[in-house]
Amino acid sequence: MITRMEADSIGMLDVPYDAYYGVQAERAQRNFNITGHNMNQAFIQNLALIKEAAALTNCRAGLLPKEKAEAIVKASKEVIDGKFDDSFIVDPVQGGAGTSANMNMNEVIANRANEILGGKLGAYDMVHPNDHVNMAQSTNDTIPTAGKMTVITLSKGLLKELKSLEASLYKKGIEFSGVRKMGRTQLQDAVPMTLGDTFHGYGELVKRCRKRIKRSLEEMHVINLGGTAIGSGINASEYYMSHIADTLSMLFGEQMTIADDLFDATENLDGFVAVSGALKACAISLSKMCNDLRLLSSGPRCGLHEINLPAKQNGSSIMPGKINPVIPEVVTQVAFLVAGHDTTIMMAAEAGQMELNAFEPVCFYDLFESITAMTGAVKTLIVNCIDGITANEEHCRDLEEHSTGIATALCPTLGYKKSAEIAKRALREDRTVREIVLEEKLMNEKDLDKLFSVNGVDTASEKKAEAKLHSFEKAKALDAAKKASVA
Repeated sequence: MITRMEADSIGMLDVPYDAYYGVQAERAQRNFNITGHNMNQAFIQNLALIKEAAALTNCRAGLLPKEKAEAIVKASKEVIDGKFDDSFIVDPVQGGAGTSANMNMNEVIANRANEILGGKLGAYDMVHPNDHVNMAQSTNDTIPTAGKMTVITLSKGLLKELKSLEASLYKKGIEFSGVRKMGRTQLQDAVPMTLGDTFHGYGELVKRCRKRIKRSLEEMHVINLGGTAIGSGINASEYYMSHIADTLSMLFGEQMTIADDLFDATENLDGFVAVSGALKACAISLSKMCNDLRLLSSGPRCGLHEINLPAKQNGSSIMPGKINPVIPEVVTQVAFLVAGHDTTIMMAAEAGQMELNAFEPVCFYDLFESITAMTGAVKTLIVNCIDGITANEEHCRDLEEHSTGIATALCPTLGYKKSAEIAKRALREDRTVREIVLEEKLMNEKDLDKLFSVNGVDTASEKKAEAKLHSFEKAKALDAAKKASVA
């Protein structure tokens, strides 16, 4: 392999002759062969966006010559477009608080900018990685800012999928509003309800999770860019510190705000812990729902079998005809992954010392994966499970009729003691509560039917679900009109 020799403060090192990265990225690749993965593409794009914003701001401040700034901006845009993806060689989990990732970016942009200006790779005589690309910056403000931007970027897809999941669950709530079934507490028969109540409740759960995640993302819009090394703003001009957030916001398409206290914003990662916590709450909630779906669909002959999940693949290599609830299973596994990542993120945030947290790389690596995995899990849950669920209505009604749980409805009329006697007798004689009440002439059939209804809960849930769906469709139509107007 033909190489070129480059030097840093450690010494000399060979770098591939045609590489756009430089000595510091090469050294980091040798030091940090950890995960075998590349840095997140959205993170790379957002870090390049910061470099573009910095070049524009420093040029307007009169500190960076226009020719150099234009070359840096062009190179940054090419990075964002993915033209140099194979030049980002540093492992996402790295020592040094992300210095290697930052320098990998600085070197790629500097080399491409030099090339644009007619120079050679590795010369850095016209555009230097530190002096020009990294002007008014530090790893300690660019990396956390890029991390926050990436959390915002990746979360857009997750929030969209969660909203779609809400809609799918509300639709099922309407579809199953007339399906009577027995509710259960502690896996024992409780009181009557409808299958529509079950799915409407899931829709409300997802809605709450989505809103919680959205609230946690507000902190991601507050950045420490301009604080440089520790929050003091050393080496950054007043113009840069006053204008970098506006420039970045314009390029990024989201309003980013400089933190009131840059020292605090540089050393503390609690905002990422909050996002991870909201993700974990959502993941655990979805897993609980999926556990319910697996129980409700268990069987088909020896379980509850109140609902049917879509058959997606053979369930066994040995048992013919067996179908497993693979989609709910994978969602639960993603919940395990997110919960584990949350512990790592919590530990990384706690481990920071003094004016900097050196453990942002692993925090970002796990947080990005949590968001990405959650997005995929929710999407497959909608398409391959929720939308195709059907109800075994007759079986649900039969289970309800033969349950002793409906004796609860007798208490206001017959009293707790008599109702308990009827329930025990029904269980002992393998008969229905209805049969015994009629046999003992405690109530007539008309009054009994009224008592055993679910008191209009199914109608109320159906109306709520229909209202939610109407608001979803209205919002979707407005969004489509807005996009058409922009186009």
